Amino acid sequence: MKMLSARDRRDRPPEEGVVAELQGFAVDKAFFTSHKGILLETELALTLIIFICFTASISAYMAAALLEFFITLAFLFLYATQYYQHFDRLNWPCLDFLRCVSAIIIFLVVSFAAVTSRDGAAIAAFVFGIILVSVFAYDALKIYRTEMAPGAIQGDQH
Repeated sequence: MKMLSARDRRDRPPEEGVVAELQGFAVDKAFFTSHKGILLETELALTLIIFICFTASISAYMAAALLEFFITLAFLFLYATQYYQHFDRLNWPCLDFLRCVSAIIIFLVVSFAAVTSRDGAAIAAFVFGIILVSVFAYDALKIYRTEMAPGAIQGDQH
């Protein structure tokens, strides 16, 4: 077996297996304009705005917004790259539904706790938090209707 220098490895075309592995991270640009993609992007933007508001006013609550930002970013990455399909043992609609429900509970509690400080940035975080709760609630409803209970909806139409 011949030893290759770093330059030789860089100039060589990749093997078939390496190309197949890297294609798992190819971004589906159509996902970003789909209904689910727009919902995730909206959740991500609002969570970032709330994080900035909490950073400017009450730093004790910024961890919740930051954690939800990273969880939403992970779901956006997994859905946009279709990488979630590699984890076929996980129930992704259920995980996404639980992500939305937990975010609703967290942001309701944090938003109402923040508004008691009567600070301008905290009040802005409250307003954006209520908007974000409504976006998460809509996302959870859409997930439930399309992914988790499609038989119940079809049964109601007959």
